[in-house]
Amino acid sequence: MSTMDAVSDAEFRTGAIKIHKPEDFEGMRKAGRLAAECLDMLIPHVVPGVTTEHLDTLAREFVLDHGGLPACLFYKGYQHTVCISTNHVVCHGIPSDRQLREGDIANIDVTVIVDGWHGDTSRMYGVGEVGPRARRLVEVTYEGLALGLAQIKPGNTFGDIGHAIQKYVEAQRCSVVRDFCGHGLGRVFHDDPNVLHFGRPGAGPVLEEGMFFTVEPMVNLGKPQVKVLSDGWTAVTRDKSLSAQCEHSCGVTKDGVELFTASPTGLFQPPIQGA
Repeated sequence: MSTMDAVSDAEFRTGAIKIHKPEDFEGMRKAGRLAAECLDMLIPHVVPGVTTEHLDTLAREFVLDHGGLPACLFYKGYQHTVCISTNHVVCHGIPSDRQLREGDIANIDVTVIVDGWHGDTSRMYGVGEVGPRARRLVEVTYEGLALGLAQIKPGNTFGDIGHAIQKYVEAQRCSVVRDFCGHGLGRVFHDDPNVLHFGRPGAGPVLEEGMFFTVEPMVNLGKPQVKVLSDGWTAVTRDKSLSAQCEHSCGVTKDGVELFTASPTGLFQPPIQGA
């Protein structure tokens, strides 16, 4: 079955936040694990001189060899398995023959489909030895994500998630991108709700057990404004400052949150060497 067939057989976005059944968690665990394993696999390959196109090929072969489908392949005309966003690219960087260089930072974002369920995750990679400002940005981004995830439990709101991220990131003299957000997912790739990474405590829909969504803050060293390039995909910082992102797919449980895309080897935050 092709990726397009898998997407067309899925449920559709209805405008309502779906509440999933307990048995649906297992489908998300399988999809999330494969997505995380794909990013684990790429760690030793993210080195100076490798092309982003080669990393994309490795990811596609890995997903297919392990019984999944690349959700991004042919999605709205996209021709690749992953997005690879380097340095001042905020998100949706297109793999190409560009070689990674010493000191680059790169976000790799992958979504897989397993038995109709979507696993969506991204993480940051350092290429060789990375400078202190870039490493600090990556650390702030991961800490912001962790603080947002800590707000996930029944009775809290989506505003609580966004506020926790925004408050921390801005205290570190960085900025949260407003133009892109997390999203619901499950049998639909991009579903309701939109999950903002900024906001007010108590604002937005109330979290309920059975909600599935991503949290994926994008953090800039400079100002939050971005622009999309003429290819229609690649988003970059307007001031050319560095940007970082990390993402988990998660589900609300009766007393907290389950991370479907946790790295099985504990490498969701790959170590980044300092220059």
